[in-house]
Formats: sequence, structure tokens, C-alpha cells
Amino acid sequence: MPYVRRSATGTITAMFANEEPEATEFLPASTPEVRAFLGLPPDEFSSLDADFIRVMEDLIDALISKGLLRLTDLPPQAQAKLLARKDRRRGLSNALHLLGDKDVI
Repeated sequence: MPYVRRSATGTITAMFANEEPEATEFLPASTPEVRAFLGLPPDEFSSLDADFIRVMEDLIDALISKGLLRLTDLPPQAQAKLLARKDRRRGLSNALHLLGDKDVI
């Protein structure tokens, strides 16, 4: 929802439901910066959910590696979501690996 207007220092000074001449930046309402501006507490469930999702991924990986579960045992939508997250995480880890193994001192 909110389009935000920022000060010269970059802090949010106003929010609008619609885009305004001085407020063209759109931020999701769940953004910590928006929640802070509105005086709302941080969205603790989002970080807990992210941590829990990672635990579930690790659990699924452990079950697959022990032969107790096959990826194909999961519904197609679950397979797609799990593989998409793995691909995204792999892409992030490759992007953050700036030095090759030969470059390590």
C-alpha cells in the first residue's frame, strides 16, 4: 500500500495510499521501515517463519539422504517450491563466493 516520501537523509517523512509527486517509491506494508514509521512492532513471525522454513528444508534433505523420503513422494507443487528455493539459495551462495578456490590465500 504505502507510497513514501523521504527526507534528504533518507528517512520516511510521509506515506500515501496513492503515488504523489514527491512520493513515488512504493514499499510493502510489511517492510520494517514502514512498520516502524507507523509505530507498529516488528513482524516477528516473518523471521520465525523464514527460520522454520529452513528447518523444514533441512529435514526434507535429511529424510531424502537417508532414503526415507523421495522428492517424488511430495506433491508436484511442493517439489517445485522446494527446488525453486534450492536454486535461489545456490545462486545466492555462488554470487557471494567472490574468490575462486585458487584465489584463497
